[in-house]
Amino acid sequence: MATQQDVSPPVSLDSLQSGFPTNVLANKLEVKHLCNACGLILRRPLQAPCGHRYCAGCLKRMVSSGPQKCDACIKEEIFEEPISILTKDCAFPDNAARREVEALPAVCPNEGCVWKGTIKDYETNHEGKCEFRMVPCPACCETVRFNEREHHTERECPERTLNCKYCKELFYFKNIKAHDEICHKFPMTCEGCAKKKIPREKYVDHIKLCSKCKAPCRFHVVGCNASVENEKVPEHERMCAYEHLNMLLHYIMSIKMNLEDLQPQSLENASLKIHRLHESVTELELKLGQLNLAPVQGAAAAASSSALAPLLPAGPLEQQSSMLGELQRKTQELELKIGTLENIICVLNREVERSSTSLEANNRQHRLDQEKIETLSNKVHQLERAMALKDLSIAETEGRLRELSAATYDGVFIWRISDFSKKRQDAIAGRAPAMFSSAFYTSKYGYKMCMRIYLNGDGTGRGSHLSLFFVVMRGQNDALLKWPFNQKVTLMLLDQNNREHIIDAFRPDVTSSSFQRPVSEMNIASGCPLFCPLLRLDAKNSYIRDDTIFIKAIVDLTGL
Repeated sequence: MATQQDVSPPVSLDSLQSGFPTNVLANKLEVKHLCNACGLILRRPLQAPCGHRYCAGCLKRMVSSGPQKCDACIKEEIFEEPISILTKDCAFPDNAARREVEALPAVCPNEGCVWKGTIKDYETNHEGKCEFRMVPCPACCETVRFNEREHHTERECPERTLNCKYCKELFYFKNIKAHDEICHKFPMTCEGCAKKKIPREKYVDHIKLCSKCKAPCRFHVVGCNASVENEKVPEHERMCAYEHLNMLLHYIMSIKMNLEDLQPQSLENASLKIHRLHESVTELELKLGQLNLAPVQGAAAAASSSALAPLLPAGPLEQQSSMLGELQRKTQELELKIGTLENIICVLNREVERSSTSLEANNRQHRLDQEKIETLSNKVHQLERAMALKDLSIAETEGRLRELSAATYDGVFIWRISDFSKKRQDAIAGRAPAMFSSAFYTSKYGYKMCMRIYLNGDGTGRGSHLSLFFVVMRGQNDALLKWPFNQKVTLMLLDQNNREHIIDAFRPDVTSSSFQRPVSEMNIASGCPLFCPLLRLDAKNSYIRDDTIFIKAIVDLTGL
C-alpha cells in the first residue's frame, strides 16, 4: 500500500449507525454484548449511570428530543430517579466493553462471503466494502449483490437501456416489442418468395418487384376481387378480359347516371317544360289538321262547326278564321322556341361531358402527382437515414481515433482531468458520478485497461473521499494472454510541484471476477474507494492547478 496515503476511520465511526447484526458473531451470543435500545451487538458502547449499555448512535438518537427514561430499568423494575434518566451528557464511553466486543470472532453475514476475523476487523476493513453485500438498484430499486450490480444493470435490470441491434437506436428494454414493431431495419420475411432478413424499409419495394407476391387485380376498383401473383398478372388479365370489360361498362354507366343527377335544376325544369310544350303542340296540330280537312258547305259545314265548338268561340266565320291564323302563328313561335331550347340542351350536354372528361383527367393527374410525391418522400427518408448512419459511423471513427491517439503501450498512463470543479459538482449532483479514462495497454498486443474515478467518492468513500479504480477491459488479443490478470497496479494523484504524490498500490486478487478474462466490454472495477480525502483537495494544495488534476497508473510488467 502507499506510504503517503492518509488513513481515515471507517464510515461507521462517523455516523449514527445502530449495532452490529447478531449473525456477525462466529460463536454463541451473550446478552451482555447487546444494546438495550436496538437489541443488536454494541457498536462504540456507552454506559449510562444506571449501568445499562447502549450503542453511541442509539443513545444519541434517543435523547435528541430530550431526557428519556431507561426502558431497561423499567423492565427490570429497578427504576430510580435521577439515575435511570438518560440525558445527552449522562453516559461515558465503556472502553472495556468496547475492547471485549471488538475482540469477538466474527464472520461476514452476507451470503457467499467467506471472510473471517474479529468484529474490529469487520468494522474497520470489511463492513461497507464486502463485495457480497446487498444494495438497491438505482433504476428499478431491486436489491442485488454489490459485485453483481454492473451485470444486473447491463443484463437484467428491466429499466436498462439497449441499442437496437438492427438500427442502433437507444430504447428501454421494456419497450423492446414496441420498438420491433416500428424499427425500419427490422428483418422481415416475404410471404411470397419466403426470402428472409428483408429490412422493413425495403419490404414495400420488394413486394412490388417479387414475382411470387400476391396483389389485388388492378381492376379491383370496378369489382374484380381476385388476388394474383405478380408473375401471373398478364395471364389473369388475358383470361378475364371479358369480365373486366363488363365490370368497366357497369362502372361507366353508373358514373354517367351520377353525372346526369348532377345537372342543374334549371335543366330539369327546362326539360319538363319542353316535354309539356311538345304535348301541347301535338294536340294543337291534331286539332288543326281536323279543322283543315273539314268542308265548309251544307251539312258538312254544320258538322264542322259543331266539332270546333269546344276549341273556338262562337261567332262569325271571319272571326273564327282570324283565330285559326293566330293559333298557327303561336304554334310556329312555340316550334321556334322548342328548337332553341333543344340547341341549348345539346350545348349543355356537351359542356357536361367536357367537364366530366376534364374532371377524370384531373383526378388521374392528381393520382400521378401523389405517387411522385410519395416516391420522392421515400427517397428523402432513405437519404436522411443514410446520412444519419454516416454521421454515426464518422462519430465512431473519430472516437476510435481519439482513443488510439491517447493510448499508451508500456503499462504507464497519465490521465489529465480538466474543468475539475465543474465535473466534481456534476458528480455531487449525481449527473455524472463516474468518469472513465481512455484505454491503455501493457504492450501493443497486451492487456487492455482503463481507470474509473468518482470525484465525490463511491461506496464507503461517498461524500468524503475521491475514489479511484482500475478496470480490466476486453481486448482483441485476450486469447493469447495469461489469465487471471496478476500484475501489480500502482495508482497516483500527482503533486504538480513534484513533491508529495498520493499513491496507492495493490496486487490483484486472482479469485475475484474483476481480474478474470473479460466476457463483456469491461470487468467490474477494483481499487481504492478511500483513495484521497476530499478535504485534502479542498484545502490549499498543489494537486489542483488551473482547475486540472493528473492521475497516473503504473502496471508492473514483470513476468510479461
